[in-house]
Amino acid sequence: MKQIAVLGYGVVGSGVVEVLEKNSENIGRKAGDQLKVKYILVRRSFLGDPNEEKMVQDFNTIVNDPEVAVVVEAMGGIEPAFSYVKASLEQGKSVVTSNKELVAEKGAQLLGIAREHHVNFLFEASVGGGIPIIRPLHQCLAANEIDKIEGILNGTTNFILTKMIKEGMGFHQALSIAKELGYAESDPTADVEGLDACRKICILASIAYGKHIYPRYVHTEGITKLTGEDVEYAQEWGGVLKLIGQFIRREEGASILTAPRLVPLESQLATVDDVFNGILVQGDATGDVVFYGKGAGKLPTASAVVADVIDCAKRRDTVKTLYWEDCQENIVCDYMEEPVRAYLRFQGVPGRELVLETFQGCQELRRSQQPKTETALVTPMMKEKEIWEKIEFLKEKGACLLGMVRVLENN
Repeated sequence: MKQIAVLGYGVVGSGVVEVLEKNSENIGRKAGDQLKVKYILVRRSFLGDPNEEKMVQDFNTIVNDPEVAVVVEAMGGIEPAFSYVKASLEQGKSVVTSNKELVAEKGAQLLGIAREHHVNFLFEASVGGGIPIIRPLHQCLAANEIDKIEGILNGTTNFILTKMIKEGMGFHQALSIAKELGYAESDPTADVEGLDACRKICILASIAYGKHIYPRYVHTEGITKLTGEDVEYAQEWGGVLKLIGQFIRREEGASILTAPRLVPLESQLATVDDVFNGILVQGDATGDVVFYGKGAGKLPTASAVVADVIDCAKRRDTVKTLYWEDCQENIVCDYMEEPVRAYLRFQGVPGRELVLETFQGCQELRRSQQPKTETALVTPMMKEKEIWEKIEFLKEKGACLLGMVRVLENN
């Protein structure tokens, strides 16, 4: 029998305990040994809970117990999660986590410690919840050089945008419904400002690129500035608005960006709606592979965590394919130098003639009840810094930029 410790008893932690107990016979058969939760680390008492006798409030009880083989970190955040995970690995215990913030900031370091001590640090549930993506990326697609990853990585923002697109809701109304349904936290900043999606694309990019890509180096935008007018113009153009995390391998480094994108309807990501996630991986041998499913939720996330626990229980040494080098310097390409097309919306003087003349070769867009003072367009392909130079020129002439969304090229 292998003993398990779970750090945290919130949504994910309680879900892991539930799955391990409910499916214990099936899990034991797949792991080759019975898996039993011995400890649950909590900050407060849970009087009357069925698992109350397993609860402890001192992490040292867990880390110093030689019977504990696998530790599940379900606390979230960087500290004390990082200190607890590091200590567990150094004591020869494998660790499983769904904590994308921890992996995005400390992944290389923790993978290195796991390798040194011949144990594992696994984090399938950190990206995509119950969608298998980490293991396929470093094992099933190991023969490929991954050229591009782009995806809808946050179910909360995708739900909000779906409401705006299909029901004509404003951002704040859609966010309110997301909170009522439990899709958004009381403080949704990490979701709506793109931070959550940024962390996830950094994890995937680090696996694909082989070096740690830190979120602090990645240009990140959220969806809070998108409006119903932007949705209308996107439909006129033949697309939809989605929050996309994107990684492209370049000779000079990693091109990576998290931002709203104007996605053409023919893209496989255009039809990913509501709380679902969709991740497109482009390998040099396989071409495009798409992963799709619910990106969050108690039991889908717990399912992915427990699958990692089973993997840890079966292995006698570190998974060699799940590893990337630490890299403190910035290896992210300057997004302002990247070629891009962009949807732009202006208001006020100098009017459409100068705007269209400034972006020669652009595609002008129209919508119903469009004010005479409003001009919308999609630029030709050019470096992003050139687009902003032209925007600044128009601002000097009296124009007001109301919206800017980059186009996601369908290639």
